[in-house]
Amino acid sequence: MKAVNKPSAAAREAARGADAPGFTPDGAFPSLSTARLQLREIVASDAPALLAIHGDREAMKWFGTDPLADLEAAEKVIAGFANMRTLPSPGVRWGMVHASASRGSALLGTCGVFRWNRGWRSCLTGYELARHAQGQGYMTEALRAIYAWAFDTMGVDRIEAQVHPHNVPSLALLKKLGFVEEGLLREAGYWLGERHDLVQLGLLRREFVRG
Repeated sequence: MKAVNKPSAAAREAARGADAPGFTPDGAFPSLSTARLQLREIVASDAPALLAIHGDREAMKWFGTDPLADLEAAEKVIAGFANMRTLPSPGVRWGMVHASASRGSALLGTCGVFRWNRGWRSCLTGYELARHAQGQGYMTEALRAIYAWAFDTMGVDRIEAQVHPHNVPSLALLKKLGFVEEGLLREAGYWLGERHDLVQLGLLRREFVRG
């Protein structure tokens, strides 16, 4: 009997992702629109704006990584966002800009879903917003759009988030969207030379508060 080489688990996972409707890592980026925002692909020309956000030590203190030091570091982050869609457990990161061109095209922030586990029908979420854009409901608007996309297009039943206990605005934002606190991950994160506890939250499809 002729031996058959079975594909690895990672290869099977990647193959299933390629067939997922609306999610084609090598195809068109899944741009989204809301009343005030355009959620688009993050490109090389966004590096200065991304550096302004990710280089702001105070704004990024709960983000989970050290602040970016220079433009080259920002360019590497953008390359990582692009590569995210080709991973065995992929994701999408959107750049947030004003829908009206008259208000400029610079990034207000980014948001996304990642570590898509097709077998478990789940993924994680992450986001950040420039300080000058905070307090105006932009992230609520953006997250509602991308979570609706994740539930409807990726077919997930659960979205997870991990947030620093002191990041009160982020915790309040997620709870407004239907996330529920599920426990504390002790010293799960490490950035700025210290270990950090993280609050684990989960959003189930049936609990999602659509706009």
